[in-house]
Amino acid sequence: MMLNNLYKKIYFIGIIIALSLPISADSFMYNSFNNHGSIGLINTPSARFYDEGSFGITIYDGTPDQKVTLTSSPYSWLEASFFYTNIQGMPYPGYEYQDYKDKGFNLKVRLKEQNKLPAIAIGINDLAGTGFYSSEYIVGSYEMGDLDFHFGLGWGTLNGLEDFQNPLTFLDKRFENRPDGYADQGGQFQPSRYFSDESVSSFFGISYALSDQSLFKIERDPTLTSGQIKYASAKSKISFGFEHNLTRNFSIGIFRERDNFYSLKFIYKRDSQRELRTTQFKKLKNISSTNSYELFRRNLQNNGIGVNKIVEKDQKLALEVTQFKHNDIETIESIIKTASIESGIKEEILTNYKIVDLSVKENFDQDFANGGNILFERNKKRHFYTSNSLSFRPFLASREEFFKGAILLENNSEWVISDNFLLSSNLKHSIIDNFDDFSIPPRDTYPAQVRSDVKDYLENFDSLVIGRAQADYFKTISPNHHIMVTAGILEEMFNGYGMEYLYFDALNNYAAGIELFHVKKRDYQMQFGTLDYTNVTAHANFYYRNYGLIPFDAKISVGEYLAGDRGTTIDLSRNFKNGIEFGVFASFTDVSSEKFGEGSFDKGIYFNIPIFQDFVSYTWRPLTKDPGQKLIRKNNLYDLLVKFKPIN
Repeated sequence: MMLNNLYKKIYFIGIIIALSLPISADSFMYNSFNNHGSIGLINTPSARFYDEGSFGITIYDGTPDQKVTLTSSPYSWLEASFFYTNIQGMPYPGYEYQDYKDKGFNLKVRLKEQNKLPAIAIGINDLAGTGFYSSEYIVGSYEMGDLDFHFGLGWGTLNGLEDFQNPLTFLDKRFENRPDGYADQGGQFQPSRYFSDESVSSFFGISYALSDQSLFKIERDPTLTSGQIKYASAKSKISFGFEHNLTRNFSIGIFRERDNFYSLKFIYKRDSQRELRTTQFKKLKNISSTNSYELFRRNLQNNGIGVNKIVEKDQKLALEVTQFKHNDIETIESIIKTASIESGIKEEILTNYKIVDLSVKENFDQDFANGGNILFERNKKRHFYTSNSLSFRPFLASREEFFKGAILLENNSEWVISDNFLLSSNLKHSIIDNFDDFSIPPRDTYPAQVRSDVKDYLENFDSLVIGRAQADYFKTISPNHHIMVTAGILEEMFNGYGMEYLYFDALNNYAAGIELFHVKKRDYQMQFGTLDYTNVTAHANFYYRNYGLIPFDAKISVGEYLAGDRGTTIDLSRNFKNGIEFGVFASFTDVSSEKFGEGSFDKGIYFNIPIFQDFVSYTWRPLTKDPGQKLIRKNNLYDLLVKFKPIN
């Protein structure tokens, strides 16, 4: 009781002090992720958001749950996160010698920003999981100086205090009943659960900026302690603690939760759009005596754009560029314009764009180039590129153990036989891993085992394995019509051969094509051996880039998957100029939900984000099942050519 009174005094004294020092309500520095990976206080959320393109990783160690959450902001009004959790002391059914593991997905949407009235957001936790963290909320936030106030209503696991009747029951009596069970043991959306219950709990709290590096947080914590996760009965309704920013991107926090236990939290976050805005044209450091055209070529090369040819004719400059590293046409055009100014080029520049010798966007024809003065032409010869790097391979929430992973030494090589014929390889060897004790087989392998035996492959990473060894041939057969032929070891689990065709016009916001591959399953040693399984997988693909109010990329794919099932995959993503990508997908095939098992259908989210200057790609599925699985390809035509469109 004395502690509760003390916390109340701290809370109300905080309201009085420091109201005049301004901070930004949605500040990247003064907001951080809560224990569940959503921007908020300790266990409760807030109505704060980061800028679009931001992302973060939260590592939380509490009692009894331990959780890793990755959070992304595809839009400034949308926050999405997925988590892996280990619940200590709770046995895993059928494997009682170990702790319970779980995965889930959270979503938060901004309804309004702060002005004279508070910011408001609505959210759902554990959206299609097993329900251990299933909760919904509506929350408001209002910033005054160094203080940020948050107040809201919680359902589900945020309804441990049951303060008053659920207001939605006045609209419809169906909101009174919250289902006790979970559809198919989780993995499905269950709309009847959302915002339903006889009662709701109120939560509120403040975040106080003690300095540029430190935050004090205190909240009324409504966490349900008698639910599926057996927390100790709350000794207090208050949780509080401190967070300290070690750098702009790293922070650490320590908290006292409900006067029951101390918890620890580590946060890594990135505001990638801010970093993108600081990107500038790279000027040449050493400029030797040379003509303006050579200086122009060197400036382009210094900014990641290869030059095939420069031709002068009729006071115009014909420029053919290729193999650039940038992700959209606007960036490339901006670099070309700046490079021409820096080099003193006076002529009008006409640019043709190529990648792996595919002609994608042309502003001059070959007749123009043939009749001009060739100022530069690249000497086309064979090249060999190779690089070694360390990579991290996670495997989280397996039935054997919460965390499995490996640090791999990888070699990636590419032999350019000609501009349109490439040989590439990937070799890898585990330096350290804990994959050796995989022993629990997958539960469902219908209609054929193509991905669910992933553990059998991971166990062999302690020897040298071939991740890829393939040949690719590219050709533009006519304007806007492109093909690629591929053969070899295509990925860790499959080799084979096949082709892709794509209709792509850089002036349109859509593209369409087909892909057809004959594949054979590789054996678990990942050398040159194979297993008995073969199949022909084929898909018709439609791509669309939306430039409207809500920009996005969409891909709809229809056809036969690796396991022989047939259906449709819908993929929605958001891409940014700096290469960051966030996406979601779902595959619906002729495999029934009963045969699919837990989860009912294949679905997941994926991202491509920079960690320590290198891009890391990761795909998260609630469960690794065999239906709905596609070939993992190093190159596909659309990903190569979409760089010729403005970013969405």
